[in-house]
Amino acid sequence: MSEANKECSGHLSQKSPETGREVLVVDTSGTNADDQPVGDSITVKIGATVPTGFEHTAAEEVKEKLCAESTISKDRGRIYFEINSKNLPQVHCLKSVDNLFVVVQEFSDYQFKDTKEETLQDFQLLAEKLPWSNPLEVWKINNSLKKKRSWRKVVNKKSTPKENAKKANAENYSEEPHSEKHSTADTVDTSTKTPEGLPLESNKKTECCSDGGDKDEAPSVSRDTLQIQEGRLPGTATAASDEDVPATCENDCDLPDGQEASKLLKFRVTCNRAGEKHNFTSNEAARDFGGAVQDFFLWKPDMTKFDIEVLLNIHNSEVVVAIALTEESLHKRNITHFGPTTLRSTLAYGMLRLCKPQPSDIIIDPMCGTGAIPLEGAMEWPCSYYMAGDNNELAINRTINNINHIHNKRHNKGSTAYGLPIDTVQWDLCKLPIRTGSADIIVTDMPFGKRIGSRKKNWDLYPSCLKEMGRVCRPEIGKAVLLTQDKKCFAKTLSTMGHLWQKSHTVWVNVGGLHAAVYFLKRTSLSFNKITEDIKNKEPAEKTKTEE
Repeated sequence: MSEANKECSGHLSQKSPETGREVLVVDTSGTNADDQPVGDSITVKIGATVPTGFEHTAAEEVKEKLCAESTISKDRGRIYFEINSKNLPQVHCLKSVDNLFVVVQEFSDYQFKDTKEETLQDFQLLAEKLPWSNPLEVWKINNSLKKKRSWRKVVNKKSTPKENAKKANAENYSEEPHSEKHSTADTVDTSTKTPEGLPLESNKKTECCSDGGDKDEAPSVSRDTLQIQEGRLPGTATAASDEDVPATCENDCDLPDGQEASKLLKFRVTCNRAGEKHNFTSNEAARDFGGAVQDFFLWKPDMTKFDIEVLLNIHNSEVVVAIALTEESLHKRNITHFGPTTLRSTLAYGMLRLCKPQPSDIIIDPMCGTGAIPLEGAMEWPCSYYMAGDNNELAINRTINNINHIHNKRHNKGSTAYGLPIDTVQWDLCKLPIRTGSADIIVTDMPFGKRIGSRKKNWDLYPSCLKEMGRVCRPEIGKAVLLTQDKKCFAKTLSTMGHLWQKSHTVWVNVGGLHAAVYFLKRTSLSFNKITEDIKNKEPAEKTKTEE
Protein backbone atom coordinates (compact mmCIF):
# COMPACT_ATOMS: atom_id res chain seq x y z
CA MET A 1 0.00 0.00 0.00
CA SER A 2 1.41 3.39 -0.99
CA GLU A 3 2.00 6.21 1.50
CA ALA A 4 -0.77 8.20 -0.17
CA ASN A 5 -3.20 5.36 0.39
CA LYS A 6 -2.29 5.05 4.05
CA GLU A 7 -3.30 8.60 4.93
CA CYS A 8 -6.15 9.07 2.47
CA SER A 9 -9.40 10.51 3.83
CA GLY A 10 -8.45 10.34 7.48
CA HIS A 11 -7.44 6.66 7.37
CA LEU A 12 -4.20 5.59 9.04
CA SER A 13 -2.17 2.45 8.55
CA GLN A 14 -0.93 0.54 11.59
CA LYS A 15 0.62 -2.86 12.20
CA SER A 16 -1.46 -5.55 13.78
CA PRO A 17 0.19 -7.02 16.93
CA GLU A 18 -1.31 -10.43 16.09
CA THR A 19 -0.43 -10.86 12.42
CA GLY A 20 2.17 -8.20 11.80
CA ARG A 21 0.23 -7.08 8.71
CA GLU A 22 -0.70 -3.52 7.99
CA VAL A 23 -4.33 -2.81 8.83
CA LEU A 24 -6.56 0.11 7.96
CA VAL A 25 -7.95 2.11 10.89
CA VAL A 26 -10.88 4.46 10.45
CA ASP A 27 -10.71 7.13 13.14
CA THR A 28 -14.18 7.86 14.52
CA SER A 29 -13.13 9.27 17.87
CA GLY A 30 -14.52 12.72 17.19
CA THR A 31 -12.45 14.31 14.43
CA ASN A 32 -11.56 13.41 10.88
CA ALA A 33 -8.68 14.43 8.69
CA ASP A 34 -10.03 17.97 8.40
CA ASP A 35 -10.64 18.28 12.16
CA GLN A 36 -14.41 18.26 11.64
CA PRO A 37 -16.53 16.82 14.44
CA VAL A 38 -17.99 13.40 13.88
CA GLY A 39 -20.12 11.01 15.91
CA ASP A 40 -23.39 12.69 16.86
CA SER A 41 -22.44 15.87 15.00
CA ILE A 42 -21.75 14.38 11.56
CA THR A 43 -23.51 16.20 8.74
CA VAL A 44 -23.79 13.99 5.68
CA LYS A 45 -25.66 13.95 2.40
CA ILE A 46 -28.34 11.27 2.19
CA GLY A 47 -29.68 9.99 -1.10
CA ALA A 48 -33.08 8.38 -1.50
CA THR A 49 -34.79 6.55 -4.33
CA VAL A 50 -38.47 7.47 -4.67
CA PRO A 51 -41.28 6.52 -7.09
CA THR A 52 -40.59 8.26 -10.39
CA GLY A 53 -42.77 11.31 -10.81
CA PHE A 54 -43.13 11.84 -7.05
CA GLU A 55 -39.73 13.47 -6.47
CA HIS A 56 -41.33 16.81 -5.50
CA THR A 57 -43.75 15.02 -3.17
CA ALA A 58 -40.83 13.29 -1.44
CA ALA A 59 -38.95 16.60 -1.19
CA GLU A 60 -41.98 18.17 0.50
CA GLU A 61 -42.10 15.35 3.05
CA VAL A 62 -38.38 15.72 3.81
CA LYS A 63 -38.81 19.45 4.38
CA GLU A 64 -41.89 18.89 6.53
CA LYS A 65 -40.49 16.14 8.74
CA LEU A 66 -36.74 16.81 8.76
CA CYS A 67 -36.63 20.56 8.02
CA ALA A 68 -34.11 19.85 5.27
CA GLU A 69 -34.01 21.16 1.71
CA SER A 70 -33.81 18.51 -1.01
CA THR A 71 -32.13 18.48 -4.39
CA ILE A 72 -33.83 16.51 -7.13
CA SER A 73 -31.37 14.50 -9.19
CA LYS A 74 -31.10 14.64 -12.96
CA ASP A 75 -31.71 10.90 -12.82
CA ARG A 76 -35.46 10.45 -12.26
CA GLY A 77 -36.51 8.84 -9.01
CA ARG A 78 -33.71 10.19 -6.77
CA ILE A 79 -33.45 13.06 -4.30
CA TYR A 80 -30.59 14.25 -2.04
CA PHE A 81 -30.67 16.11 1.26
CA GLU A 82 -28.27 16.86 4.10
CA ILE A 83 -28.98 15.78 7.68
CA ASN A 84 -27.25 15.33 11.00
CA SER A 85 -26.51 11.72 11.82
CA LYS A 86 -28.60 11.91 15.00
CA ASN A 87 -31.69 12.32 12.75
CA LEU A 88 -31.03 9.01 10.98
CA PRO A 89 -33.94 7.18 12.71
CA GLN A 90 -36.37 9.79 11.40
CA VAL A 91 -34.99 9.32 7.89
CA HIS A 92 -35.88 5.62 8.00
CA CYS A 93 -39.48 6.53 8.82
CA LEU A 94 -40.04 8.65 5.71
CA LYS A 95 -43.06 7.26 3.87
CA SER A 96 -42.20 8.31 0.32
CA VAL A 97 -38.72 6.78 -0.05
CA ASP A 98 -37.90 3.28 -1.27
CA ASN A 99 -34.16 2.99 -0.53
CA LEU A 100 -31.62 5.10 1.35
CA PHE A 101 -27.89 5.58 0.93
CA VAL A 102 -25.22 7.89 2.34
CA VAL A 103 -23.20 9.77 -0.28
CA VAL A 104 -19.42 9.30 -0.16
CA GLN A 105 -18.77 11.79 -2.93
CA GLU A 106 -20.74 13.32 -5.80
CA PHE A 107 -19.30 14.37 -9.16
CA SER A 108 -21.76 16.54 -11.06
CA ASP A 109 -19.66 16.58 -14.24
CA TYR A 110 -17.32 13.59 -14.25
CA GLN A 111 -14.84 13.63 -17.11
CA PHE A 112 -14.76 10.14 -18.64
CA LYS A 113 -11.69 9.17 -20.65
CA ASP A 114 -11.75 8.52 -24.37
CA THR A 115 -11.06 4.79 -24.13
CA LYS A 116 -12.64 2.11 -21.98
CA GLU A 117 -9.30 1.02 -20.51
CA GLU A 118 -8.47 4.55 -19.33
CA THR A 119 -11.95 5.06 -17.85
CA LEU A 120 -11.82 1.80 -15.90
CA GLN A 121 -8.32 2.67 -14.71
CA ASP A 122 -9.74 5.95 -13.37
CA PHE A 123 -12.38 4.01 -11.44
CA GLN A 124 -9.65 1.88 -9.88
CA LEU A 125 -7.72 4.97 -8.76
CA LEU A 126 -10.90 6.64 -7.51
CA ALA A 127 -11.43 4.27 -4.57
CA GLU A 128 -8.36 5.45 -2.63
CA LYS A 129 -9.14 9.16 -3.17
CA LEU A 130 -12.64 9.18 -1.67
CA PRO A 131 -13.51 10.50 1.84
CA TRP A 132 -14.80 7.26 3.36
CA SER A 133 -14.61 8.16 7.09
CA ASN A 134 -17.93 9.91 7.72
CA PRO A 135 -20.03 7.66 5.45
CA LEU A 136 -18.59 4.57 7.18
CA GLU A 137 -19.40 6.09 10.57
CA VAL A 138 -22.99 6.71 9.45
CA TRP A 139 -23.15 3.14 8.13
CA LYS A 140 -22.06 1.92 11.56
CA ILE A 141 -24.71 4.07 13.29
CA ASN A 142 -27.27 2.70 10.85
CA ASN A 143 -26.31 -0.85 11.80
CA SER A 144 -26.85 0.00 15.48
CA LEU A 145 -30.39 1.12 14.60
CA LYS A 146 -31.04 -2.25 12.98
CA LYS A 147 -29.77 -3.94 16.15
CA LYS A 148 -32.21 -1.91 18.25
CA ARG A 149 -35.13 -2.95 16.07
CA SER A 150 -34.01 -6.58 16.23
CA TRP A 151 -33.77 -6.55 20.04
CA ARG A 152 -37.16 -4.84 20.44
CA LYS A 153 -38.71 -7.40 18.12
CA VAL A 154 -37.39 -10.22 20.31
CA VAL A 155 -38.52 -8.55 23.53
CA ASN A 156 -42.06 -7.97 22.29
CA LYS A 157 -42.49 -11.45 20.86
CA LYS A 158 -45.01 -13.49 22.85
CA SER A 159 -44.48 -17.24 23.03
CA THR A 160 -47.43 -19.58 22.66
CA PRO A 161 -47.80 -22.67 24.87
CA LYS A 162 -46.73 -24.83 21.91
CA GLU A 163 -43.56 -22.73 21.46
CA ASN A 164 -42.81 -22.94 25.17
CA ALA A 165 -43.11 -26.73 25.03
CA LYS A 166 -40.71 -26.86 22.09
CA LYS A 167 -38.22 -24.71 23.98
CA ALA A 168 -38.50 -26.94 27.04
CA ASN A 169 -37.90 -30.05 24.97
CA ALA A 170 -34.92 -28.45 23.29
CA GLU A 171 -33.38 -27.63 26.67
CA ASN A 172 -33.99 -31.14 28.02
CA TYR A 173 -32.48 -32.96 25.06
CA SER A 174 -29.70 -30.54 24.21
CA GLU A 175 -26.15 -31.87 24.59
CA GLU A 176 -24.75 -28.39 25.31
CA PRO A 177 -24.06 -27.33 28.91
CA HIS A 178 -26.95 -25.41 30.46
CA SER A 179 -24.64 -22.58 31.48
CA GLU A 180 -24.06 -21.68 27.82
CA LYS A 181 -27.77 -21.10 27.14
CA HIS A 182 -29.50 -17.75 27.57
CA SER A 183 -33.16 -16.87 27.27
CA THR A 184 -34.25 -14.03 25.03
CA ALA A 185 -35.12 -11.73 27.91
CA ASP A 186 -31.87 -12.45 29.74
CA THR A 187 -29.80 -11.70 26.65
CA VAL A 188 -31.44 -8.33 26.05
CA ASP A 189 -31.45 -7.33 29.71
CA THR A 190 -27.79 -8.18 30.18
CA SER A 191 -26.79 -6.24 27.10
CA THR A 192 -28.68 -3.24 28.42
CA LYS A 193 -26.64 -3.24 31.60
CA THR A 194 -23.29 -3.94 29.96
CA PRO A 195 -22.89 -2.31 26.56
CA GLU A 196 -19.50 -4.04 26.18
CA GLY A 197 -21.20 -7.43 26.09
CA LEU A 198 -23.44 -6.87 23.09
CA PRO A 199 -25.35 -9.78 21.57
CA LEU A 200 -23.82 -11.02 18.35
CA GLU A 201 -25.28 -9.36 15.28
CA SER A 202 -27.16 -11.48 12.79
CA ASN A 203 -26.47 -11.46 9.07
CA LYS A 204 -30.20 -11.78 8.40
CA LYS A 205 -32.15 -8.84 6.99
CA THR A 206 -34.29 -6.82 9.40
CA GLU A 207 -37.26 -4.65 8.45
CA CYS A 208 -37.63 -0.99 9.41
CA CYS A 209 -40.43 0.10 11.67
CA SER A 210 -43.53 0.87 9.67
CA ASP A 211 -45.49 3.20 11.90
CA GLY A 212 -43.15 5.67 13.50
CA GLY A 213 -40.31 3.34 14.45
CA ASP A 214 -39.03 2.32 17.87
CA LYS A 215 -37.80 5.41 19.62
CA ASP A 216 -37.00 3.79 22.96
CA GLU A 217 -33.44 3.75 24.14
CA ALA A 218 -31.39 0.65 23.39
CA PRO A 219 -27.83 -0.35 24.28
CA SER A 220 -25.21 1.92 22.76
CA VAL A 221 -23.02 0.22 20.18
CA SER A 222 -20.77 3.11 19.18
CA ARG A 223 -17.01 2.60 19.52
CA ASP A 224 -14.21 5.14 19.64
CA THR A 225 -12.52 3.47 16.72
CA LEU A 226 -13.81 1.37 13.82
CA GLN A 227 -10.91 -0.89 12.96
CA ILE A 228 -10.94 -2.82 9.74
CA GLN A 229 -8.37 -5.57 10.11
CA GLU A 230 -7.91 -8.09 7.33
CA GLY A 231 -11.58 -7.69 6.45
CA ARG A 232 -12.79 -7.96 10.07
CA LEU A 233 -14.65 -5.48 12.25
CA PRO A 234 -14.26 -5.51 16.05
CA GLY A 235 -17.45 -5.82 18.03
CA THR A 236 -19.39 -8.02 15.63
CA ALA A 237 -20.02 -11.72 15.39
CA THR A 238 -17.57 -14.24 13.94
CA ALA A 239 -18.94 -16.14 10.98
CA ALA A 240 -16.86 -19.21 10.16
CA SER A 241 -19.50 -20.21 7.66
CA ASP A 242 -22.86 -18.89 6.56
CA GLU A 243 -24.64 -21.68 8.43
CA ASP A 244 -23.03 -20.67 11.72
CA VAL A 245 -24.57 -17.19 11.70
CA PRO A 246 -27.45 -16.93 14.23
CA ALA A 247 -30.81 -16.07 12.74
CA THR A 248 -32.05 -13.81 15.57
CA CYS A 249 -30.94 -12.40 18.87
CA GLU A 250 -32.59 -15.36 20.60
CA ASN A 251 -29.58 -17.56 19.85
CA ASP A 252 -26.98 -14.93 20.70
CA CYS A 253 -24.83 -14.99 23.81
CA ASP A 254 -22.99 -12.22 25.64
CA LEU A 255 -19.27 -11.78 25.27
CA PRO A 256 -16.99 -11.75 28.31
CA ASP A 257 -16.13 -8.26 29.59
CA GLY A 258 -13.25 -6.66 27.75
CA GLN A 259 -13.26 -9.28 24.99
CA GLU A 260 -14.14 -8.37 21.39
CA ALA A 261 -15.38 -10.70 18.69
CA SER A 262 -14.71 -10.14 15.03
CA LYS A 263 -16.69 -10.79 11.90
CA LEU A 264 -15.52 -11.25 8.35
CA LEU A 265 -16.77 -8.10 6.60
CA LYS A 266 -18.27 -8.90 3.21
CA PHE A 267 -19.16 -6.36 0.56
CA ARG A 268 -20.34 -5.90 -2.98
CA VAL A 269 -20.38 -3.02 -5.47
CA THR A 270 -23.56 -2.29 -7.43
CA CYS A 271 -23.41 -0.03 -10.48
CA ASN A 272 -26.58 1.72 -11.66
CA ARG A 273 -25.89 3.33 -15.03
CA ALA A 274 -28.07 5.40 -17.35
CA GLY A 275 -26.92 7.10 -20.55
CA GLU A 276 -25.78 6.15 -24.04
CA LYS A 277 -22.38 7.87 -24.29
CA HIS A 278 -20.46 5.50 -22.02
CA ASN A 279 -17.71 3.29 -23.45
CA PHE A 280 -18.06 0.72 -20.64
CA THR A 281 -20.79 -1.51 -19.21
CA SER A 282 -22.22 -1.48 -15.71
CA ASN A 283 -20.62 -4.84 -14.92
CA GLU A 284 -17.20 -3.62 -16.01
CA ALA A 285 -17.46 -0.48 -13.86
CA ALA A 286 -18.62 -2.47 -10.82
CA ARG A 287 -15.87 -5.06 -11.32
CA ASP A 288 -12.96 -2.64 -11.57
CA PHE A 289 -14.18 -0.23 -8.89
CA GLY A 290 -15.03 -3.15 -6.60
CA GLY A 291 -11.56 -4.60 -7.03
CA ALA A 292 -10.02 -1.28 -5.99
CA VAL A 293 -12.30 -1.10 -2.94
CA GLN A 294 -11.27 -4.63 -1.98
CA ASP A 295 -7.57 -3.76 -2.25
CA PHE A 296 -8.04 -0.58 -0.23
CA PHE A 297 -10.08 -2.02 2.67
CA LEU A 298 -9.13 -5.72 2.49
CA TRP A 299 -12.81 -6.67 2.54
CA LYS A 300 -14.11 -9.93 1.15
CA PRO A 301 -16.44 -9.75 -1.89
CA ASP A 302 -19.77 -11.56 -1.65
CA MET A 303 -22.58 -10.91 -4.10
CA THR A 304 -25.45 -12.25 -1.97
CA LYS A 305 -24.62 -12.37 1.77
CA PHE A 306 -22.84 -9.05 2.03
CA ASP A 307 -22.60 -6.73 5.05
CA ILE A 308 -21.94 -3.49 3.20
CA GLU A 309 -23.06 -2.46 -0.28
CA VAL A 310 -21.13 0.22 -2.15
CA LEU A 311 -23.15 1.99 -4.85
CA LEU A 312 -21.76 3.47 -8.04
CA ASN A 313 -24.58 5.52 -9.60
CA ILE A 314 -23.80 6.89 -13.07
CA HIS A 315 -26.27 9.07 -14.99
CA ASN A 316 -24.75 10.56 -18.15
CA SER A 317 -21.88 12.68 -16.74
CA GLU A 318 -23.09 12.58 -13.11
CA VAL A 319 -21.34 10.04 -10.86
CA VAL A 320 -22.28 9.37 -7.22
CA VAL A 321 -20.40 6.96 -4.95
CA ALA A 322 -22.46 5.94 -1.93
CA ILE A 323 -23.00 3.30 0.78
CA ALA A 324 -26.43 1.68 1.04
CA LEU A 325 -28.33 2.13 4.30
CA THR A 326 -31.26 -0.17 3.49
CA GLU A 327 -31.07 -3.88 2.75
CA GLU A 328 -34.51 -4.00 1.17
CA SER A 329 -36.97 -1.41 -0.02
CA LEU A 330 -38.86 0.52 2.66
CA HIS A 331 -42.10 0.23 0.68
CA LYS A 332 -42.62 -3.28 2.13
CA ARG A 333 -44.00 -2.03 5.42
CA ASN A 334 -47.76 -2.59 5.75
CA ILE A 335 -48.54 -5.50 3.44
CA THR A 336 -48.10 -9.13 4.44
CA HIS A 337 -50.77 -10.70 2.21
CA PHE A 338 -49.99 -9.86 -1.42
CA GLY A 339 -52.15 -10.07 -4.51
CA PRO A 340 -51.30 -10.21 -8.22
CA THR A 341 -51.18 -6.38 -8.51
CA THR A 342 -50.26 -5.13 -5.03
CA LEU A 343 -49.47 -1.41 -5.05
CA ARG A 344 -46.25 -0.23 -3.41
CA SER A 345 -46.84 1.63 -0.15
CA THR A 346 -44.56 4.49 -1.25
CA LEU A 347 -46.64 5.03 -4.39
CA ALA A 348 -49.86 4.84 -2.35
CA TYR A 349 -48.48 7.50 0.00
CA GLY A 350 -47.60 9.77 -2.93
CA MET A 351 -51.13 9.45 -4.37
CA LEU A 352 -52.71 10.26 -1.02
CA ARG A 353 -50.42 13.23 -0.43
CA LEU A 354 -51.51 14.74 -3.76
CA CYS A 355 -55.07 15.19 -2.47
CA LYS A 356 -54.01 16.51 0.98
CA PRO A 357 -56.46 14.64 3.27
CA GLN A 358 -58.06 16.72 6.01
CA PRO A 359 -59.55 15.64 9.36
CA SER A 360 -63.03 14.09 9.01
CA ASP A 361 -62.60 13.55 5.24
CA ILE A 362 -64.28 10.42 3.89
CA ILE A 363 -61.80 8.69 1.57
CA ILE A 364 -62.86 5.76 -0.62
CA ASP A 365 -60.81 3.17 -2.49
CA PRO A 366 -63.43 1.36 -4.61
CA MET A 367 -60.87 -1.12 -6.04
CA CYS A 368 -58.71 -1.69 -2.95
CA GLY A 369 -56.97 -4.96 -3.94
CA THR A 370 -54.83 -5.71 -0.85
CA GLY A 371 -55.71 -2.42 0.87
CA ALA A 372 -52.38 -0.62 0.36
CA ILE A 373 -53.98 2.82 -0.14
CA PRO A 374 -56.42 2.86 2.84
CA LEU A 375 -53.78 1.29 5.10
CA GLU A 376 -51.22 3.93 4.18
CA GLY A 377 -53.79 6.66 4.69
CA ALA A 378 -54.94 5.34 8.07
CA MET A 379 -51.34 5.17 9.31
CA GLU A 380 -50.36 8.67 8.14
CA TRP A 381 -53.68 10.57 8.29
CA PRO A 382 -55.59 8.79 11.08
CA CYS A 383 -58.14 11.60 11.51
CA SER A 384 -59.78 10.79 8.18
CA TYR A 385 -62.17 7.89 7.59
CA TYR A 386 -61.48 5.25 4.94
CA MET A 387 -63.67 2.79 3.05
CA ALA A 388 -61.98 -0.06 1.20
CA GLY A 389 -63.99 -2.15 -1.21
CA ASP A 390 -63.61 -4.64 -4.05
CA ASN A 391 -65.80 -7.03 -6.01
CA ASN A 392 -63.35 -9.91 -5.45
CA GLU A 393 -63.76 -11.88 -2.23
CA LEU A 394 -60.07 -12.87 -2.18
CA ALA A 395 -59.06 -9.20 -2.36
CA ILE A 396 -61.32 -8.37 0.58
CA ASN A 397 -59.83 -11.21 2.62
CA ARG A 398 -56.30 -9.97 1.88
CA THR A 399 -57.25 -6.45 2.95
CA ILE A 400 -58.74 -7.70 6.21
CA ASN A 401 -55.65 -9.80 6.92
CA ASN A 402 -53.36 -6.83 6.29
CA ILE A 403 -55.46 -4.65 8.63
CA ASN A 404 -55.29 -7.35 11.30
CA HIS A 405 -51.52 -7.52 10.86
CA ILE A 406 -51.24 -3.81 11.73
CA HIS A 407 -53.60 -4.32 14.68
CA ASN A 408 -51.50 -7.15 16.07
CA LYS A 409 -48.22 -5.32 15.51
CA ARG A 410 -49.50 -2.27 17.38
CA HIS A 411 -50.90 -4.42 20.15
CA ASN A 412 -47.58 -6.24 20.58
CA LYS A 413 -45.82 -2.90 20.90
CA GLY A 414 -48.17 -1.91 23.69
CA SER A 415 -49.95 0.76 21.69
CA THR A 416 -53.36 1.88 22.96
CA ALA A 417 -54.45 2.90 19.42
CA TYR A 418 -55.66 -0.58 18.60
CA GLY A 419 -58.12 0.17 15.82
CA LEU A 420 -57.79 1.72 12.38
CA PRO A 421 -60.38 4.05 10.81
CA ILE A 422 -61.08 1.63 7.94
CA ASP A 423 -64.21 -0.25 6.91
CA THR A 424 -63.94 -3.07 4.36
CA VAL A 425 -66.88 -3.93 2.09
CA GLN A 426 -67.41 -6.26 -0.86
CA TRP A 427 -69.37 -4.36 -3.49
CA ASP A 428 -70.12 -3.78 -7.15
CA LEU A 429 -67.99 -0.88 -8.36
CA CYS A 430 -70.74 0.38 -10.69
CA LYS A 431 -73.35 0.35 -7.90
CA LEU A 432 -71.63 1.54 -4.74
CA PRO A 433 -73.74 1.31 -1.56
CA ILE A 434 -72.89 4.92 -0.70
CA ARG A 435 -75.14 7.96 -0.54
CA THR A 436 -74.87 10.45 -3.40
CA GLY A 437 -72.41 13.29 -2.75
CA SER A 438 -71.07 11.88 0.54
CA ALA A 439 -67.40 11.18 -0.27
CA ASP A 440 -64.65 13.80 -0.16
CA ILE A 441 -61.79 11.93 -1.88
CA ILE A 442 -61.51 8.86 -4.11
CA VAL A 443 -58.07 7.26 -4.49
CA THR A 444 -57.64 3.99 -6.34
CA ASP A 445 -55.44 1.86 -8.58
CA MET A 446 -57.54 1.08 -11.66
CA PRO A 447 -57.14 -2.15 -13.68
CA PHE A 448 -54.39 -1.88 -16.28
CA GLY A 449 -55.95 -4.60 -18.41
CA LYS A 450 -52.89 -6.85 -18.23
CA ARG A 451 -52.81 -9.12 -15.14
CA ILE A 452 -56.43 -8.42 -14.23
CA GLY A 453 -59.18 -7.86 -16.82
CA SER A 454 -58.35 -6.77 -20.35
CA ARG A 455 -57.98 -3.62 -22.42
CA LYS A 456 -61.25 -4.47 -24.17
CA LYS A 457 -63.17 -4.69 -20.88
CA ASN A 458 -61.70 -1.37 -19.75
CA TRP A 459 -63.68 0.45 -22.47
CA ASP A 460 -66.87 -0.61 -20.66
CA LEU A 461 -65.50 -0.43 -17.11
CA TYR A 462 -63.88 3.02 -17.13
CA PRO A 463 -67.01 5.03 -18.17
CA SER A 464 -69.20 3.25 -15.59
CA CYS A 465 -66.48 3.67 -12.97
CA LEU A 466 -66.00 7.42 -13.49
CA LYS A 467 -69.75 8.00 -13.58
CA GLU A 468 -70.32 6.18 -10.27
CA MET A 469 -67.36 7.99 -8.69
CA GLY A 470 -68.91 11.27 -9.82
CA ARG A 471 -72.17 10.31 -8.15
CA VAL A 472 -70.72 9.55 -4.69
CA CYS A 473 -68.18 12.41 -4.69
CA ARG A 474 -69.13 15.84 -3.30
CA PRO A 475 -69.75 18.44 -6.02
CA GLU A 476 -67.17 21.22 -6.31
CA ILE A 477 -64.97 20.11 -3.37
CA GLY A 478 -64.56 16.42 -4.20
CA LYS A 479 -61.27 15.07 -5.60
CA ALA A 480 -60.09 11.86 -7.25
CA VAL A 481 -56.56 10.48 -7.72
CA LEU A 482 -56.57 7.57 -10.17
CA LEU A 483 -53.66 5.41 -11.33
CA THR A 484 -53.83 3.60 -14.67
CA GLN A 485 -51.58 2.37 -17.44
CA ASP A 486 -54.40 2.26 -20.01
CA LYS A 487 -53.96 5.95 -20.78
CA LYS A 488 -55.73 5.93 -24.15
CA CYS A 489 -58.93 4.45 -22.74
CA PHE A 490 -58.87 6.76 -19.71
CA ALA A 491 -58.30 9.91 -21.77
CA LYS A 492 -61.17 9.03 -24.11
CA THR A 493 -63.47 8.29 -21.16
CA LEU A 494 -62.50 11.50 -19.37
CA SER A 495 -63.31 13.56 -22.47
CA THR A 496 -66.93 12.34 -22.21
CA MET A 497 -67.16 13.10 -18.49
CA GLY A 498 -66.44 16.83 -18.61
CA HIS A 499 -69.73 17.58 -16.83
CA LEU A 500 -68.53 15.54 -13.79
CA TRP A 501 -64.73 15.73 -13.72
CA GLN A 502 -62.06 18.26 -14.65
CA LYS A 503 -58.42 17.16 -14.91
CA SER A 504 -56.09 19.21 -12.70
CA HIS A 505 -52.75 17.64 -13.62
CA THR A 506 -51.04 14.33 -14.44
CA VAL A 507 -48.05 12.65 -12.79
CA TRP A 508 -46.16 10.19 -14.99
CA VAL A 509 -44.89 7.20 -13.02
CA ASN A 510 -43.13 3.90 -13.56
CA VAL A 511 -44.98 0.89 -12.14
CA GLY A 512 -43.07 -2.36 -12.48
CA GLY A 513 -41.48 -1.20 -15.72
CA LEU A 514 -44.81 0.04 -17.14
CA HIS A 515 -45.24 3.68 -18.10
CA ALA A 516 -48.36 4.66 -16.15
CA ALA A 517 -50.07 7.89 -15.12
CA VAL A 518 -51.65 9.27 -11.96
CA TYR A 519 -54.56 11.58 -12.84
CA PHE A 520 -55.61 14.22 -10.33
CA LEU A 521 -59.27 15.12 -10.98
CA LYS A 522 -61.58 17.68 -9.40
CA ARG A 523 -65.33 17.28 -9.17
CA THR A 524 -67.36 19.93 -10.97
CA SER A 525 -70.04 21.93 -9.18
CA LEU A 526 -72.85 20.26 -11.13
CA SER A 527 -75.14 18.14 -8.96
CA PHE A 528 -75.46 14.51 -10.02
CA ASN A 529 -79.21 14.55 -9.30
CA LYS A 530 -79.64 17.44 -11.72
CA ILE A 531 -77.73 15.52 -14.37
CA THR A 532 -80.02 12.53 -13.83
CA GLU A 533 -83.14 14.70 -14.18
CA ASP A 534 -81.82 16.26 -17.39
CA ILE A 535 -81.18 12.81 -18.84
CA LYS A 536 -84.71 11.67 -17.90
CA ASN A 537 -86.26 14.74 -19.50
CA LYS A 538 -84.11 14.33 -22.58
CA GLU A 539 -85.10 10.71 -23.21
CA PRO A 540 -88.88 11.39 -23.83
CA ALA A 541 -88.03 14.27 -26.17
CA GLU A 542 -85.73 12.05 -28.21
CA LYS A 543 -88.38 9.32 -28.25
CA THR A 544 -91.00 11.77 -29.58
CA LYS A 545 -88.69 12.91 -32.36
CA THR A 546 -88.05 9.31 -33.33
CA GLU A 547 -91.79 8.56 -33.55
CA GLU A 548 -92.42 11.64 -35.68
